[in-house]
Amino acid sequence: MAASSLPIAVWIGLILTPVTISIGQILFKLVSGGIEEFSIATVARLALDPLFILAISIYAAATILWIFVLRAVPLSIAYSFMGITYMTVPVLSALFLNETLSLRSFIGAALIISGVLVVNS
Repeated sequence: MAASSLPIAVWIGLILTPVTISIGQILFKLVSGGIEEFSIATVARLALDPLFILAISIYAAATILWIFVLRAVPLSIAYSFMGITYMTVPVLSALFLNETLSLRSFIGAALIISGVLVVNS
């Protein structure tokens, strides 16, 4: 399957799914700041936490999008795009959680992008 023959909607799904998953990860991290211990009461509070509900909703939407992407692309090819999360999560963490990006992060992201390009060429 030639990547150039994919419809634009499929390309959007291939890129948007991992980006959306990355946003969900940032929200999960934000939610985790309010958790003291694992207990039934904590799980019940999570179920009512608006950020947690938003994160779960984003994951659900990403999953539905992914299912439609998989109709058009073999899983062995499509799944390589999930490597984009290894790029977007550190960047979003730096922007929204004030986490530090290191040179290793940039080198790793470049290697991952290279791998996605190799798999899909």
